[in-house]
This record gives sequence, structure tokens and C-alpha cells, in this order.
Amino acid sequence: MRLVISALRKQYRNGVVALDAVDLDIGPGIVGLLGPNGAGKSTLMRVLATITRPTSGRITWDGHDITHEPDVLRTVLGYLPQDFGVYPHLSAAEFLAYLAAAKGLTPAVARRRIAGLLELVNLADVGKRHLGTFSGGMRQRVGIAQALLSDPRLLIVDEPTAGLDPEERVRFRNLLSELSGERVVILSTHIVSDVEAVATRIAILRHGRLVADTSPEALLRSLHGKVWEWVIPSAELPAVQQRHLVSGTLRREDGVHARVLADGSPAAAAVPLPPTLEDAYIYHLSRAGEGERP
Repeated sequence: MRLVISALRKQYRNGVVALDAVDLDIGPGIVGLLGPNGAGKSTLMRVLATITRPTSGRITWDGHDITHEPDVLRTVLGYLPQDFGVYPHLSAAEFLAYLAAAKGLTPAVARRRIAGLLELVNLADVGKRHLGTFSGGMRQRVGIAQALLSDPRLLIVDEPTAGLDPEERVRFRNLLSELSGERVVILSTHIVSDVEAVATRIAILRHGRLVADTSPEALLRSLHGKVWEWVIPSAELPAVQQRHLVSGTLRREDGVHARVLADGSPAAAAVPLPPTLEDAYIYHLSRAGEGERP
């Protein structure tokens, strides 16, 4: 199983370039695709799901060009889009049965899959309730179930934990980890903690371009010696934020503990800290932004 993306570009009719020269070579495991809103994550997901055609570039699945042979990928694809809609007058089980039929599953196979998936996403006890009565988080879990209906080899999930409570988020992360051994999983999100919990590889997008593509460990190593804690009075915080990249602050009795990202110590009183993936994400986005400045 291999998904290869080469020189991918997507430019819309209004001139906006959503993706520019994106290259990725993805095998089994979980790739966490990180980026702020407008970075091009959802566009990339739609192109990979064969919903949107790229302007140029090439995408292959096990050597097959999916632009010219989309069904090769569609038959093994599970996709949860960011804006997942449901039919409110159908029950969860009826809705999944409808989608299973559209995917070509036989009624017997569909019944078994739906029962197991409703159990998996913790909706077995409400499977006969109309979707119109479901909360946003419950609908999201139905979306996760439909993405798994055909036991996909390629699973693409776009902001999958939106609307889920903390317990459900942990449950979904564990599910992704269990699925990843025999599948290619692409998890698109702006929540670093979701990626940190499950990803074996992290790709960061900014303004449609890849600014990092590496393992979590390598991403952390790239910030070795660049994270500092500086305790300052509250009144000085705005000035520090003007001069330095601050990834977080904590207010304590002795002042504001500012987490500063810098190649060298920002002050004599600053002490080094071990980096987090949140630090690495913010640092690489900032560096990419500096490179875009005229």
C-alpha cells in the first residue's frame, strides 16, 4: 500500500492557490496533517478522495494514477469530510445501511458491519434513534462509522474530533491506532494533541505548501536548544511578544512564565526547556512565514 503525491497543485478559478508543489510518499501508518485554517488541508483531503481534481501534479495509489483511474482508489477508500451531513429523519442504523448499499455491500455483510461499528463508536444503544435528535458529537461518531463501512485500506479523516468530548476523543485516538497497522491513515487537524497521541509521521502545511514532513521525534529534535522559559512581570508581556515568538504563557505568583522559542537565550534569566510538538508546530509555521515576507 503506497500513496504517492508528486508536485501537486490546486488553483481555483478565482486565482487562489490552495496547494502548491506538495510532495508526499505515504505508506501504512498514521500521517498527521497539521496546519492553521486556510492552510489547504481540506483541499488536499478532497483531492485525495477524488472529489476535486488537481490543477497539476500526480497522485498514485499502488502505482495507479487516481486522476485517470479514480475507481482504483475509491473501492478502498474511507472518507470523513470536515462538513459531514446526515439525513435527520433516518436512524443511525438506517443511514449506515443506505450508505452501505451505495458502497455495494450485501445486506448480510452490511448488517454485521453496522452492528460492529455502532458498538465501536459507542452508539449501539441509540442506533434506532433519528439522527435529527443526535448531538454534534454523536453525528461525528456516525461519520466515523460510515468512513469504516467498507473496511478501507486508505482512511482519510478531516477534523474528526470536532464536537467530541474528551472521553470520545481518547476513544477515537485509540481506534485510529488500532486501525493503522494495516492501513494508510491520514488525519487532518489543527489540534496538535490529536496528532501527538497517534501519528507516526507529521506533515505541516502553510498557505498550501509543505513546511515540514518528518517523524514526531525528528520534529522535536529540530527544536533542541530553542525553547526557553522566561519569568517576567505581566506588564512586560506585550513587549516580549513583540520581540520574540511566544508559544505559551502561565501566570504564577512570581509573574508570567513565558515559553519563548528562539535560537538563542532571549534573556540572562531564561532557562532552557524540553520542546513539545506544539512548540515545534508554532516554530516551523513562524519560520515559513518569515520566508514568505518580501
